[in-house]
Amino acid sequence: MKAWFKTGTPWIWLNAGAIALCLVMVIGVLGLIAVQGGSHFWPADLQRVQAVQSDGSKKLLLAEHVRTEQVSAVTLKDSGVTLPDNAESYARHLLKVSNRDVYGRDFAWFLDYDLSNWEKPENAIVIERREWGNFQGFPLQLLQQDKVIAEGEALWPALQVAMARANALHDDISEIENGEIGKINKALEALRLGKRTLELNGASAEELSQYVQQAAQDQAALDAQYAELQQELEALYSQAKRDSLKVVTAEGKELTINLSNIVHAHMPNRMSVLDKSVHYVAAIWHFLSEDPREANTEGGIFPAIFGTVTMVILMSIIVTPFGVLAAIYLREYAKQGTMLKIIRISVYNLAGVPSIVYGVFGLGFFVYIMGGNIDALFYPEKLPAPTFGTPGLFWASLTLALLTLPVVIVSTEEGLSRIPSTIRMGSLALGATKSETLWKVVVPLATPAMMTGLILAIARAAGEVAPLMLVGVVKLAPTLPVDGTFPFVHLDQKIMHLGFHVFDVGFQSPNVEASRPLLYATALVLVVLIVLLNMAAIHLRNKLREKYRSESD
Repeated sequence: MKAWFKTGTPWIWLNAGAIALCLVMVIGVLGLIAVQGGSHFWPADLQRVQAVQSDGSKKLLLAEHVRTEQVSAVTLKDSGVTLPDNAESYARHLLKVSNRDVYGRDFAWFLDYDLSNWEKPENAIVIERREWGNFQGFPLQLLQQDKVIAEGEALWPALQVAMARANALHDDISEIENGEIGKINKALEALRLGKRTLELNGASAEELSQYVQQAAQDQAALDAQYAELQQELEALYSQAKRDSLKVVTAEGKELTINLSNIVHAHMPNRMSVLDKSVHYVAAIWHFLSEDPREANTEGGIFPAIFGTVTMVILMSIIVTPFGVLAAIYLREYAKQGTMLKIIRISVYNLAGVPSIVYGVFGLGFFVYIMGGNIDALFYPEKLPAPTFGTPGLFWASLTLALLTLPVVIVSTEEGLSRIPSTIRMGSLALGATKSETLWKVVVPLATPAMMTGLILAIARAAGEVAPLMLVGVVKLAPTLPVDGTFPFVHLDQKIMHLGFHVFDVGFQSPNVEASRPLLYATALVLVVLIVLLNMAAIHLRNKLREKYRSESD
């Protein structure tokens, strides 16, 4: 036994077991996230059930069964629930009743003995609305300007056509409001700022007069365009309000829902497995490509994905040259001594500083000091409204670059130290200068190590939340930081981030049960995004490694 321990075999098996256990735990967590998040998009059947209310009355509900759990009798009695017998525990069901505008809530708990007469009505409908969450009930009539145009068996096909038209009108309205009118507002703001700039630069009265006259003509043209767009918008709104759907809840209450408020509708109890699979894929796509709604408890997460990718790319562009140059200086040029040891120790210690400290530093130094000075020098006409003197994309990326800089420096230094001295001496012996040896021989060979540092930086930056809350990430950003308006990349804009979105949905949401599946789904997207970014960097590193290995051979 002692000889076996001396061989080191037990420690090898111990390490292998620890790695296997870690892999099982990681796979288990990812599996839990995937199941909990993915199940949200599957169109579950609707159950019509008779429920006993707290006042003893009975009411029909059309609900989706979410989950069942066992609750002890002691807990129920402490909550003031009257129990029918002396059982130790009781089953209770969480039902998604939707119809928030009718019931005041989306989810409700019911004890098993309070529910009876379960059935699946074939014509039950789920309507995803832009406001007030989902509606669950039964369709009655499709109305056009309060006139019935379809009911009965003809209702569902006619509703599909009408919803497609309503969604197209909604897209047209959004394009005008957020696109064309937005451009006009920016042009009007530019005219105002132009006058303010002349005043600050001490322009003469004649120059101001000429600019005001030209600005008045430009503003009149913009006002005319705005008036045309307003007329077009009024016409679109009038068309969008033309169609509506009359529906009824399970207990018989009739409602009228305008089709402009409907995103999607489906009848889950009629759908086959293939139909549900198609719906499932479409729902995931909408989740990845649409904007959030209803305090981030409905809709998609596209702005958060876009903001995360944009910030990570900008952070990589900033941190890579600074980290690589710092490592090259410390390894190749700096004089070895006590000061250099202190610098290295400081770099290692920076890697362990809590991220929130970087956020506070970024807010105080980057935003208030640097951003305030930039506004004073280059954007005085916009003051007191800040341009760069407020949290934004650039400051968030710069703060993350500072946070991940020690990782890049250490990885690059390690890569440079592994280059054999014989390669350096061989290059110098062939007549190359020290600079040529460094930049044409040593640095290319150390490129895989640099990419390793960048991979680690991306993995950490993409998942950070605490510092970003202070330097540019917000709950909801109305526009993307990259668009078709010059300068195309707007570094001063605030952005959404998947990590912060997970925090907001998980801990700040007013509707906990509605946000629970979105929390898992967003977390899964964040993990997948980090994996994709890392895989892209690893692929690039492997290509560089093979390239320089073949050249060295």
